[in-house]
Amino acid sequence: MASKLHIKAFLMKLVVTTAVLWVILGLFYKVNFTDILITSIVLTVVGFLGDLFVLPRIGNVLASITDFVLAMVVVWVLGSSIFDERIALGTASFISALILMMGELFLHRYMESHIFEPQITNPEEKTGYYQRTNLQTEFAEEVDVDEISRETKEKEVKPSVKKEKNGKRK
Repeated sequence: MASKLHIKAFLMKLVVTTAVLWVILGLFYKVNFTDILITSIVLTVVGFLGDLFVLPRIGNVLASITDFVLAMVVVWVLGSSIFDERIALGTASFISALILMMGELFLHRYMESHIFEPQITNPEEKTGYYQRTNLQTEFAEEVDVDEISRETKEKEVKPSVKKEKNGKRK
């Protein structure tokens, strides 16, 4: 069953999608609001289902790129079949998809932190950069390269003193 957070995320996506499409298609291209609402609902349902399954697997940026392609295709296909007005559909769908993609970046962050992250209860399973618990610190002495090369040169410069078998010098 869908939780309140799923419903909230869905409604957020629906409102953002409707607002963006209304501004781009309604104000600039004079598409009527009913067509915008139908396009927005279809785009939100398909996109939200995609976000639930795709976002946890491929991450925010790739999911946003996927949403860009999805939005462009849906606006273009639905626009060509239901929009009454003759508009530059390629340009309108591209601009709409681009702005929706920017909004999706923020919506995906919300979904990752409020919907997907609370499902993981074991900290060992968290994959975020700052949630890693298996890190160790390594301590070591720093090596002074100049000192080592100086000692090596001093050994080469000093003449070696030969000793006889009984340990006395020659």
